[in-house]
Amino acid sequence: MINCKTLDCGVRMVWEKLPEDQAACIGIWIAAGSAYETAANSGISHLIEHMCFKGTKKRSARRIAEDADNKGAIYNAFTGKEATCFHIKSITELFPKAVEILLDIVTNSVFDEREMRREKAVISEEMKMVEDTPDDYILDLLMAKVFSDTELESPVIGTRKSLKAITRDDIINYMNMRYTTGNIVVSVVGNFDEEKLEKQLNTAFKRLGRHSSSVTTYQLCSARKYTSKVKDVGQTHICIGMPTISLASEAYYTQAIVNVVLGGTMSSRLFQNIRERQGLAYTVYSSPVSYSHTGMFYIYAGVSLGKEAEAFDAIAKELSTLASEGIDPQTVKYVKRRLKSSYIFGLESMSNRMVKIGKNRLLLGRNYTEEEIMSEIDGITQDQINSFCERIGDISRYSAVTISRNKIDVKGLIK
Repeated sequence: MINCKTLDCGVRMVWEKLPEDQAACIGIWIAAGSAYETAANSGISHLIEHMCFKGTKKRSARRIAEDADNKGAIYNAFTGKEATCFHIKSITELFPKAVEILLDIVTNSVFDEREMRREKAVISEEMKMVEDTPDDYILDLLMAKVFSDTELESPVIGTRKSLKAITRDDIINYMNMRYTTGNIVVSVVGNFDEEKLEKQLNTAFKRLGRHSSSVTTYQLCSARKYTSKVKDVGQTHICIGMPTISLASEAYYTQAIVNVVLGGTMSSRLFQNIRERQGLAYTVYSSPVSYSHTGMFYIYAGVSLGKEAEAFDAIAKELSTLASEGIDPQTVKYVKRRLKSSYIFGLESMSNRMVKIGKNRLLLGRNYTEEEIMSEIDGITQDQINSFCERIGDISRYSAVTISRNKIDVKGLIK
């Protein structure tokens, strides 16, 4: 059973008790990510996430690591476009001590300027790593096109120029605006003492401001955009995408079903036809990305140099077939079964549960029960499936990006 309450300090706490377990996992979710940044401070949410592990008023960076390791705890953090999450997991007996470490990191970091200079250098190396991984880098480039002129346009990591310009004062001002109790959700799953945890959270967060920030709804531009980036790579990387649906959309699982059939598995149409039958790509797949008020559906393929036209043509044909023929009822039945199985299997992970309930509470303001999810999947009709197939089945509706050794006429190929 998923429970939720607003604590005395103003933070929302959502939890799921698993009394038969011997461990617990907690995540502190903050409405802080690249969607809330400007061009001048792009990447500041990600920098803060890194800096929170570089020393607090009572712990050095080394002691943070040693204290967590000595308690057998597993901890980390991640930043996205709409949220930052700090999390830790430990055995039930030591959970309060693990929580104290996490709260110290989030509420007492000192942001030492020498450490910040070093961490900026580390993030610069991370940028190089992303750019040297074309199948990751191309997704950032595509999002900049699909979400052009919206808050979702910028990469989470920021830019070299913006990263260099961020000061300690910028960090403090940004945290005063974003790291407030109205912008925080704490999600907890496992076997833990609820009263003791509430006391810890109220004590740690009582010093923070209580306001919450307005949520943007992302006014998307309907125009398609294209770009070709020249880079010394061994193959051409292709990524096409179009705006689709949000996390809260009634079509969320409809999109999931269509994705599985089109390019979500090794038995999918894209994989079987473009890789297995035509041998055009080693990797080809489709995937949805959803945010609080919008989303994107995209297709990626890595093809041999000179095979770009064939690849675009093959993708276009698969999309056209999807739009004209839809998906047969028997296949829909099998995919529904697969989705429900994947959901149930995901519940076996305490960390997955923590992420699911925390993310939904922060971004959507609610949580979904297992029964609601199963009912939603079962209730999807054939008409809804076919309608979504038509929605994504025309390649001319997609923005497109390539990374290749040669300049590619992306606009010409996609049309």
